[in-house]
Amino acid sequence: MSFLRTLILAGNASANARLEAACRHPDRAQREVLARLLSRNTATAFGREHRFAAIDGPRSYADAVPVREYEGFRPYMRRVVAGEKWVLTREPPLAFATTSGTTGEPKFVPITGAFIEDVGAVARLWIRRLVLDHPHAFDHRTLLIVSPAVEGHADSGIPFGAMSGMAYQRVPWMLRRRSAVPYEACLIKDSESRYLATARFALAGRLSGINTPNPSTLVRLAKVIEKHAETLLRAIADGTPGLRADPGRAKVLARLATARGVLLPRDAWPELAFIACWLGGSAGVQARALGALYGPDVPLRDLGLFASEGRLTIPMDDGDPAGVLALNSMFFEFIPEEESESSQPSILLAHELEIGKRYQLVLSGSHGLYRYDLNDVVEVRGFHNRAPKIAFVRKGRDMLNITGEKLHLNHVLAAVASAEGATGVKVWQFRLIPDVEGNRYDLLLEGADDRIDVTAARRLGAAFDEALAEQNCEYAIKRKSGRLGAPRSVVMRPGWSERTTKADIDRSGKRDHQYKWQQMKPTWDDVSRTEIDEGGLC
Repeated sequence: MSFLRTLILAGNASANARLEAACRHPDRAQREVLARLLSRNTATAFGREHRFAAIDGPRSYADAVPVREYEGFRPYMRRVVAGEKWVLTREPPLAFATTSGTTGEPKFVPITGAFIEDVGAVARLWIRRLVLDHPHAFDHRTLLIVSPAVEGHADSGIPFGAMSGMAYQRVPWMLRRRSAVPYEACLIKDSESRYLATARFALAGRLSGINTPNPSTLVRLAKVIEKHAETLLRAIADGTPGLRADPGRAKVLARLATARGVLLPRDAWPELAFIACWLGGSAGVQARALGALYGPDVPLRDLGLFASEGRLTIPMDDGDPAGVLALNSMFFEFIPEEESESSQPSILLAHELEIGKRYQLVLSGSHGLYRYDLNDVVEVRGFHNRAPKIAFVRKGRDMLNITGEKLHLNHVLAAVASAEGATGVKVWQFRLIPDVEGNRYDLLLEGADDRIDVTAARRLGAAFDEALAEQNCEYAIKRKSGRLGAPRSVVMRPGWSERTTKADIDRSGKRDHQYKWQQMKPTWDDVSRTEIDEGGLC
């Protein structure tokens, strides 16, 4: 057993024991987390307003604090970002994790010391499980691909950036020093240059592991290696800043490329012991491509339900997106999927969930988000002792997602209006549908007066693409990096929306006044597939 593996297993033994105890008694573990969270923050502005001191358990907590999406926290968060103390948490934020909100204004999630410890504890348990199952996981270097931890500073001087970069900076130093690519490479702003630098450093040596949330990142990396193989091999042979010359390694890679006719990651890194990335939801479609590129026998391990708002689950098996809830780190509540639109939905706790059922996830954590609706739909896939194992299924109401961009209806409505203004093309009705296999969105368009001609539809699509990038920072990043393609405009026949509405009403049995047109849908419907105008795929 290697020294590093021994250190990982021994160092996290007590934390693992606490997790196993929580899995045997999830109700008790969750009550303890809630009590600790409330007692720490009773004297905050939020705690006083919602009478934290009088709350004695999950039910009175639900009575005192309403479920909110992020916009419900925006007034509090603006005060925190401005530097005001004791608003949501007694502990001041060290940084803010940023991600796209439901409006053009990004979300800022406070990163407190306690939150860092909670996230780190879950990450260490994930690593422990990985090395138990894959003893050679850290024999060689690991390719870690993250976004910058610091992308700017709030007016208060507190830095903000990507959660993945912040998590990287807190990876144990013995693992961080084994990173194949220096952190500085992730700071390169130009996407193509950043991928080239990542490929250059990674190809220079042996890898036993790869870790990055989005599998689309790895698909893109493989394409960069294929396209720029000659340039990359020359750089390895001659050396570049931060990378010593290694003609021998370059010759080995050149022989592999010649033998296959293309340089693939699977040939460059034959000792890969694991790839860690998301396997659930639409990311699972991207992950299916990794076998052909990185090796059909390389195990895929899900990173767990992991967002700016926290690391929520610990997957325990290869190829399975389901993970055990991080019962000791956050307090979880669940709304049955069928009640998500109800004004008074049922609220269930972790020990009350049923296998095969889907739920909206509500969380409370040491970052100061209390009864926060993450707008994720999850499914219970099994149990570890009495703890549910949940998997991400999709984003919830009014939201679409292919590779982490999380498009909200507000983004899309604003982008369509902007595109109409920029092009003069008037739209009667539209619908946005993700094409997961094609890594793009289909924008279905029906003209306000007559058919939209193909040229006008293309202009509108390009303007929509540009406006959407302005509305949603994650969409802009994914488009710039090539992980998302440009949206495809689809011209629909005049009357398409009316005929689709009638078919929906006939099928559902709803009255006309109960029907609501969906500007975003996760898949194409059968009627719309027959309603594409001749030559209307742009």
